[in-house]
Amino acid sequence: MATSFVDKATIKVIAGKGGNGAVAFHREKYVAAGGPDGGDGGRGGDIIAVVDDHMSTLMDFRYKRKYVAANGQDGQGRRCSGRDGESLTIKVPRGTLIRDKETGLIIHDMSDNQPFVIAKGGRGGWGNQHFATPTRQVPRFAKPGLPGEEREIILELKLLADVGLVGFPNVGKSTLLSVVSKAHPKIANYHFTTLFPNLGVCYVTEGVSFVMADIPGIIEGASEGAGLGHDFLRHIDRCRLLIHLVDVAGSEGRDPIEDFDTINKELEDYSAELASRPQIVVANKCDLLGDDREPIERFKAHVESLGYTFFEMSAVAHQGTRELVKHAAGLLDTLPPVIHYEANYVPPVPTIDTSAELTIENPEEGYWIVEGPWLEKLLDSTNLSDVDGRVYFDRVLREAGVFDRLEAMGIEDGDTVAMYYLQFEYQS
Repeated sequence: MATSFVDKATIKVIAGKGGNGAVAFHREKYVAAGGPDGGDGGRGGDIIAVVDDHMSTLMDFRYKRKYVAANGQDGQGRRCSGRDGESLTIKVPRGTLIRDKETGLIIHDMSDNQPFVIAKGGRGGWGNQHFATPTRQVPRFAKPGLPGEEREIILELKLLADVGLVGFPNVGKSTLLSVVSKAHPKIANYHFTTLFPNLGVCYVTEGVSFVMADIPGIIEGASEGAGLGHDFLRHIDRCRLLIHLVDVAGSEGRDPIEDFDTINKELEDYSAELASRPQIVVANKCDLLGDDREPIERFKAHVESLGYTFFEMSAVAHQGTRELVKHAAGLLDTLPPVIHYEANYVPPVPTIDTSAELTIENPEEGYWIVEGPWLEKLLDSTNLSDVDGRVYFDRVLREAGVFDRLEAMGIEDGDTVAMYYLQFEYQS
């Protein structure tokens, strides 16, 4: 693979830690017992992915593998909250899939213009101003900030193209792309001239255009890792239409029909769904045959017997290229849009050991404080804005006997229960 093109990278992202809450007391002349006024810590910065259309590879991630957002600042006196940590933005090429490293499942498809938060920053800790009660007027403690999310991810680039050019090396794919678009791929008369995918925009008529991808030549065994083409088969996953080029003149001593069948077999071995994608078969280098029509007619009969649309062409001589592009544009109008991959990654339910004892205090009538290390971990790992998250949180508390203990201690409906950042009205 060319060193200038990288289409897969593994990186580690660490969101910022929340700032610590402050322990401070109000002191002012002529004001007695001003009370606690420690401010809250700031939220840690997020790690955010955005699409950059000026990027075409993941080369930037080859040498830098760790990305860390800024921590939130600690709270201060006079109820001053700490500043939120600055989020870190990571730019990726359009069409990049973000996968979970451990499972390989898709977290997000960066195909649109919406930023995506890969890792969320930790919440800032509460200052001691939040812990004052009629019976605890001088709280000399605050809460530390929570750590930000940390995860290892795989970035995988799958090009966004309407049409993918497939075929053996040196059959004229790069030449065709250079003729029908403004792309300038490297062209030479030897195998694997194309070492990485090239994209070109084909303008058909006013307001009608499509994106074409020139994929490095596939050879027999590519789906199992042979040659260079196997590294780039993923780049035609999104293509709505395939144009299959074959050297009908057999200029390298191969049989066109065998070439055609071999490539289709490799596509099928890689992905049955990809092999079933609409395909236009193009007999290229027809000019090399002169008046000898027999190879063309024999190949055409084989292709059409399998139900494919057949075109004759000479990319070098610009013969048949315009007709091919117009036909492809018309066919694209009838096909679904470019594939957008749906996320299938589900964060694992955290394993929380609830055997450790919790402390339950009732510092004043109608107010209960429940604290403990595993409870703090449960709160940090549960999305309470989601219905399923709230159900899960409630179930863990019930199974751990928290509500039974509260009822045994005399809690009544309507009392307030404080669990770190969460306060709610108790209902039996």
